[in-house]
Amino acid sequence: MKSVVFALLLTTIAAPLLAQESKSAPLAKQLADQLTAAKMTAIAAKSSEQADVYVAAMYLPGTLLVVSAKFSVPAALDAKLAAKDYQEAYADLQGVAPDAKVFVQDLNADGLRYKTFDSVDTAKGSTSFDGDWKKAKAPSEQEYQKTFADLDARYAQMLGALIAALK
Repeated sequence: MKSVVFALLLTTIAAPLLAQESKSAPLAKQLADQLTAAKMTAIAAKSSEQADVYVAAMYLPGTLLVVSAKFSVPAALDAKLAAKDYQEAYADLQGVAPDAKVFVQDLNADGLRYKTFDSVDTAKGSTSFDGDWKKAKAPSEQEYQKTFADLDARYAQMLGALIAALK
């Protein structure tokens, strides 16, 4: 009887976590592996989704820092991409106003994970996915989970553009 109650309790607790499959997880791992193999610490590219939007990543052992923003002088950033000056492109995108960019801190370079310390900064503010939806000032846990899913999908798009640039 105790094992049945425990199994039901475990299923109830684990179900919301399983619902938070990360779309970005395999892409983050792929990007980290490709950067390691190429002995690179940075990569940048134009977004495949939006005109004049760029994406750049800085890879530190075990951490991906990824930024995406519309750049005010596209020709200048295009020149840096052509010269493979990815660290400068990353720095330029980090210099964009906080309300005009998306910045992902993927602390294990394993994609956004629910109930970790990964975070995403957007025009709406910073969201940490440590599972504490009240601290995040979300109206409900369901809204917090929806925010996670939306930002994870956006991060997956950003990673896709960077992976394509490495090919």
